[in-house]
Amino acid sequence: MAESKEAAIAVAVTDTHGELLGFVRMDGVSVQAGLLAQNKAYTSARDRQPSGNLGKWARETGKQLSYWTDPKITGFMGGMPIEQDGVVIGAIGISGMAEEDDEALATVVLETNKLG
Repeated sequence: MAESKEAAIAVAVTDTHGELLGFVRMDGVSVQAGLLAQNKAYTSARDRQPSGNLGKWARETGKQLSYWTDPKITGFMGGMPIEQDGVVIGAIGISGMAEEDDEALATVVLETNKLG
């Protein structure tokens, strides 16, 4: 997907606490995309839901993400919890494309590996 869009992406995988387990980035990806991939995975692991849900919540309620008092929390789409047998075992975060594409690719990765 990223190659077909000629986009450079970063991918982060965390444990259930949001601690980084793995990180890879394509040549040419921005530093910001790398950090954001990590924050998306962190957010999704800590909150046990897609990271974009927090952005939606903030827009709907008018509240700030600083509500969580955690500078790593983000509301950008692209972070997805990794589940096995209905239990969250970690999270994946992808960044470098449009938010919707980041989330779509994360979903494809999870479905391909039967971890969604």
